[in-house]
Amino acid sequence: MNIDNIARAAREIAPVFRNTPQFEADRLGGHLGVRLLLKVETVNPIRSFKGRGTDWLLQSRPALPPRLVTASAGNFGQGLAWACRARGVRCEVYAAEGANPLKVERMRELGARVTLAGRDFDDAKAHARAHAAREGVEFIEDGRDLAITEGAGSMAVELASWPGPIESVIVPLGNGALLGGIGAWMRHVSPGTRIIGVCAAKAPAMRESLRAGRVVETAAADTIADGIAVRVPIPEALDYLRPLVDDVVTVSEDSLRAATHLVRSETGLVAEPAGAAGVAALLEHRHLRTAGLVATPLCGSNVLPDR
Repeated sequence: MNIDNIARAAREIAPVFRNTPQFEADRLGGHLGVRLLLKVETVNPIRSFKGRGTDWLLQSRPALPPRLVTASAGNFGQGLAWACRARGVRCEVYAAEGANPLKVERMRELGARVTLAGRDFDDAKAHARAHAAREGVEFIEDGRDLAITEGAGSMAVELASWPGPIESVIVPLGNGALLGGIGAWMRHVSPGTRIIGVCAAKAPAMRESLRAGRVVETAAADTIADGIAVRVPIPEALDYLRPLVDDVVTVSEDSLRAATHLVRSETGLVAEPAGAAGVAALLEHRHLRTAGLVATPLCGSNVLPDR
């Protein structure tokens, strides 16, 4: 991973994804028993941080193809659709048959052709990869391409500008781009900051793989936190995460639900379960509530109105 590219991404990605709000959330932190620095990544056209990586991915390429294929639970697909639409590139997204209908609708509104296939995200990814191979079209995989990770890391450039030391950063862990990008930058500018990943207990494949030092697939990834519902880890992501991450914890479905409600009641902000996974980790794991400043992103708010 290239530190200079993370710094460039922080300056050059589309302004709508840059310089997002960050503030010490006194009420939420008080409830959790910690000084909490909240990074709000939901106030943009796709309601998530994914536009940082997708915009940098396309911006950093010397030439663009006329068409790209990807797989997504919904937020990455929106990010790629937004970046493709801005550049006249056709975007095709595969999502699971049970994907969040709000996310599917928004991907289509952004111009993506969306195909529903497979029982879960990793199943949809296999369909997307096979389709791309048949059509001779490039397949974009979130977590594998380092430009996506570098773009996501631009968030840490902003976090690290906070006037004071950050003791730990707690980051939702799906395919790995966000944790990898944040971890790389914080290791560069603040090596004493602890980097903690968060997986859903019902989707622990990334945690188990990092602990085992090899890819560990799970039979299912049945969690309400669809944005971190990984069943089949990406080997390249495990390689770049290992030297960057101090620990990975898991959180229950109850903690994820409680975190979304707590964020809403104490900050007035809406977060989807994966987006509030850092708050869920602080609810469930007392050892993360240290004396110093703890930072976490609210990194997605694409949640159905009835939830």
